[in-house]
This record gives sequence, structure tokens and C-alpha cells, in this order.
Amino acid sequence: MSSHPAGGTAGVGDPPLLNIANALTVLRLLLVPVFVVALFVDGGEDVVWRLVAFAVFVIAAATDRLDGQLARSRGLVTWFGALVDPIADKALMGAALIGLSILGVLPWWVTIVIVVRELGITALRFVVIRRRGVIPASRGGKAKTVAQTVAIGLFLLPLPELLGPGTAAATAVLVLQWAVMAVALVLTVVTGADYVRKAVRPRPA
Repeated sequence: MSSHPAGGTAGVGDPPLLNIANALTVLRLLLVPVFVVALFVDGGEDVVWRLVAFAVFVIAAATDRLDGQLARSRGLVTWFGALVDPIADKALMGAALIGLSILGVLPWWVTIVIVVRELGITALRFVVIRRRGVIPASRGGKAKTVAQTVAIGLFLLPLPELLGPGTAAATAVLVLQWAVMAVALVLTVVTGADYVRKAVRPRPA
């Protein structure tokens, strides 16, 4: 996720809004509807289009890490990035989770746990920023993002269909999918609780 300031307006010496970091953020947002369309072709049962949806998801997710690196290393931090970057992140992950649940690939309770956590913490961030400033992302938070991305990617891949439903290979893939998703869910809940704890903790005098 891009490390952009939480708000503010452009001033003298500020980087231009039209820069590579912001362009990648906008690209990620624009790829979300492309991803959704590819995912739902033929009710999500077309293997080729599922692979296309997976590829679009991977590309979009990769821009999340790249735009942040570019913004920090090239001094391209802007208020626009701070506003649009988290929206693009949540839109991509939310679209993937909700899409997979609509298709019956992922149980709704998994989607609800992750989406509610992400939206809740995002809302809390804005409250905390105004009251005490930004709380830096923890290693657990970064690990959570990686685990969620990998887990969703595994569920997007039509590996059971390619390997043959009911085969030992397909069963192994199913176990792997849920093992990674279990890790993602644990990290999602634990890091969410940790952020709430830090947010409500009194500031040092």
C-alpha cells in the first residue's frame, strides 16, 4: 500500500499529482471491473476466463506494492495517493472475495470476516489520524496482506478443474487453499484486534 499522507492540499514543492505512483494506483482501480467481468464469464466456470481473472488480480495486486515503493523512493507522496490507494486496495480485495462467494467457491462467512475487518479498520484509521496521527503498519499487518492475497489467488485459480475433480491432486490443492486461507483469517483477526488496541491506548504523556 502506498505511503501517502492522510490528507492536505498541494503546496509549493509538492510532487505533481500526475506521477507514476498515482498512475499505478489508478490502474489498480480501473482493473477491478475488468477482473470482475473476467471472473463471471460463463458463471465462473470457464477455465480460461478464470485464468484471465487470476492474471488480472495478480497484476493489480502487484501494483499495490510497486506504487508504494515508487512513492517513497522518488518522493512522489501525495494527498491523492493517500485517498485513492486504500480505496483501490479494498475494492480489489472486496471484489475478489464477494465474487468468489457469489460463485460458491468461498463461504460467505470468510468474506464477511475479512471485509468487515478491513472496512472497520479503515474507518478507524481516519478517526485515529485526526486524533493522534498515523499508526505505522506492523509486520503482522503486512503479513496479513500477503496471506490474504495469496489465499484469494489460490481460490481464483481453477486448479481443481484443471487437475480433475475428486483426484488426489485436486484434494491436495483444496487442503493448500484452506491452509493458506486459515493463516490469512487468523492474521486478519489478530492484526485487527492489535490495531484497535493501539488506537484506543492512551498517548504517552
